Amino acid sequence: MTTVVPTTEEDAALAVVRFTAEIAWADAGPDVAEPQVTRLCMEAQECMVMGRWLDLASLMLTSADLVFSKVSDKDLECTFTVICDLVSKLENPDEELEVAKLISTKVTQQPNEKPAMRLKILFNLYNLLEGPDSRFFVYMQALNLALNGKVTDHIIPSFKKIDSFLKEWNIGVKDQRNLFLTIASVLKENKSSGKDSIKFLTMYLATFSSEDSYTLNEAKEEAVHAVIEFVKAPDMFQCDLLDMPAVGQLEKDAKYALVYQLLKIFLTQQLDAYLEFQAANSTLMKSYGLVHEDCIAKMRLMSLVDLGSNESGQIPYALIKDTLQIKDDEVELWVVKAITAKLMDCKMDQMNQVVIVSCCTERIFGQHQWQSLRSKLATWRGNVASLISTIQANKVVEEGSQATQMMAIR
Repeated sequence: MTTVVPTTEEDAALAVVRFTAEIAWADAGPDVAEPQVTRLCMEAQECMVMGRWLDLASLMLTSADLVFSKVSDKDLECTFTVICDLVSKLENPDEELEVAKLISTKVTQQPNEKPAMRLKILFNLYNLLEGPDSRFFVYMQALNLALNGKVTDHIIPSFKKIDSFLKEWNIGVKDQRNLFLTIASVLKENKSSGKDSIKFLTMYLATFSSEDSYTLNEAKEEAVHAVIEFVKAPDMFQCDLLDMPAVGQLEKDAKYALVYQLLKIFLTQQLDAYLEFQAANSTLMKSYGLVHEDCIAKMRLMSLVDLGSNESGQIPYALIKDTLQIKDDEVELWVVKAITAKLMDCKMDQMNQVVIVSCCTERIFGQHQWQSLRSKLATWRGNVASLISTIQANKVVEEGSQATQMMAIR
């Protein structure tokens, strides 16, 4: 079997055509194969002379399936390196996009056959592209390949750069929704942290506004999914779902109103409200795969956070016991759990049987929380200004005293 060894750009492309043609006609015998290989090579030369790079790419990809199944990984990677390099010859963004579509579509046709190698080829193609439209298309192809080929580990590290990608691609809302949903699916398939999956699901839901009721309806199922995943997540105690129009539509929905009510309980109420809801809707809870014991544990922590948000900054042990519905000797255990989960910064005064709270996490951060933060900042600014004025006044008095002493010495 011939190995492709690039020399000049033209020779490399021609070598790939010859290489793939020989593979395609290998079983036909030399009498049949040689004329066909010669014909294809002549077509390739004509395409190169005329600058018909899309036709050349199509010619080079004709036997791509055979290349994946019959050659070594080294030859496979070398072959597609040459094919992908065709995009560097294109100055027109539309032509670049067409060639990128042709190559990436061919590469992703059999996602279960050498999926990691196929993904590597797409990454190589992505890095050779200049146009944002081409790059976005190839990235989406890579996401779907990783998902269908079950090689999600290879693409998850790129999610850290999504913000910079979005600025570079400058894609519309529809493409953003497709991107966020696909990433959420990749993370779910990978069994990554539920928090990461919900993050992108939330980004998807945030693209919908209350002004467009038609498109809002298409987000309904994903809104339900986001709520259930938030309730299930053992390490997630804060979210912005409640104020989103895509989630808010569930409140008056005949089928999903109870799902919205459950979210509201987890974000704004305490354990007793959850227990009452669960008693009346245990079948619904089970249908969504929610485990009652897990929900109780999460609601106890969220109820404790709710107690910590009161203005006094102190929580009596007795109140914690009653609110969390636990025994006397479990109070400090649950306070420690809240501290460990970074939900509260507090100290336990065992002598006086109170928890002294320095700060705690807000379950939701809406308009009320912003107003509270603004008020605290204004108070802090006033205190700092007062302190500076006091220091300056003392400095003036001190300087005056020193001047008086100097005059007395003279």
